[in-house]
Amino acid sequence: MKNLITITTICLSISGIYSCSAPSSQEAATLPIYGERYYDAQLQDTVYHQIANFAFVNQDSSKITPATFEDKIYVADFFFTSCPTICPIMKKEMLRVYEEFKDNEQVAILSHTIDPEYDTVGLLHDYAQRLGVDSDTWHFVTGNKDEIFDIGLKSYMVTAMEDEEAPGGRIHSGAFILVDKQRRIRGTYDGTVTEQVDVLINDIRRLLQKEERMASS
Repeated sequence: MKNLITITTICLSISGIYSCSAPSSQEAATLPIYGERYYDAQLQDTVYHQIANFAFVNQDSSKITPATFEDKIYVADFFFTSCPTICPIMKKEMLRVYEEFKDNEQVAILSHTIDPEYDTVGLLHDYAQRLGVDSDTWHFVTGNKDEIFDIGLKSYMVTAMEDEEAPGGRIHSGAFILVDKQRRIRGTYDGTVTEQVDVLINDIRRLLQKEERMASS
């Protein structure tokens, strides 16, 4: 590719997430940046993997796009309300994240249903109400099925698909994905394991502290 120099990467697999990362010595002291990267000789800078543009609808019928998360750190996951396996555990753990940061305007949560035919806006609204969460902080989104599957695989690098042999007819990763204010993946965590979610909560704090230092410098 003209004017591009590929940087060697190290591939990781965490909770169904396949990504590549090559943190420098400076990054090693903070959080890695996941995904492929390359050096753009024309820009004279490293270009990192980012979450692609998207447009979904949340439980309040509000349009949700990357602009919704401008100047925010957010945690993403994939689920469906009729999931008979890991989703109840994931939501219990994500509630811990919500309770920890619900009063911080710089932190949000984005949960994508992988069963948009069943998980209508109205059903997601009821689901959020039963959890007792604020839609300004935690967005449960639905939309075009193929677009949801596509962003799961290509942007968040997780499994999100239909599978007739799976319980509930669908399969998805149990990962919680930490995304920074530049739409880069900074961590992946098993959303069914309390200790992993503890690490996530701590990493969110670390990212917030880093943003504060950068803003004051």
